[in-house]
Amino acid sequence: MDLDAADDSVIHYQFRFADGRTWSHQVVLRPDNSQAQVEQAPAWTKLEFHQCKHCPLRPEESPHCPFAQALVAPVELLAQSPSYERVEVEVHWRGREIRQRTSLQRALGSLLGALGATSGCPHTRILKAMAWFHQPFSGTDETLYRVFGTYLLGQYLRQQRGLGADWSMNQLREVYRKLRQVNLGMTERLRAAAVEDSGPNGMILLDLLAADTLYSLDQYDGELDRFFAAYFE
Repeated sequence: MDLDAADDSVIHYQFRFADGRTWSHQVVLRPDNSQAQVEQAPAWTKLEFHQCKHCPLRPEESPHCPFAQALVAPVELLAQSPSYERVEVEVHWRGREIRQRTSLQRALGSLLGALGATSGCPHTRILKAMAWFHQPFSGTDETLYRVFGTYLLGQYLRQQRGLGADWSMNQLREVYRKLRQVNLGMTERLRAAAVEDSGPNGMILLDLLAADTLYSLDQYDGELDRFFAAYFE
């Protein structure tokens, strides 16, 4: 795949299945949510269809759930594949190529994380900065490092602009509590739409990472201390 290394606004995912099927999807960091896309969206993307209880959007202003709209293509193309199916995934991003052979659930969880952050959902907007430096298939430690680092850098940049800074990360706790509600709400939405389990299970995987992050915020047990030994000298 010949990609422009300078184009950092598109993340390319390509899935290869054991039976020879291939499927590609792009995460566009500057999305074009046109009216035509809205009109063609399936019924399960309507805002009021299992709408998250804490959603601030209103149907008259946003007829469709932005996060659900971002999932239309993955759900349609992967609905017939069980979450445990093994796939080979290539991610092309910033001139790099990352390959991973893993379960569809984990691969889809990585893709859904980037899609959610760029979807326009009010509760995932703060994750957009992380999406610009997307790390496919990241584990708990990597996710925690990126979340903390991104948030604290954001606070530094706020302070540079004369805005208040949340160095205690109290607001981040609230962000992740709301994010967990979004993940659980989207899981219920996908289940109610009767899609194959790869969709809901991908959302459950995201929620596990969100739960780990929230736990570390509420009760940090030194998970990252070993990486910062030089800072404690």
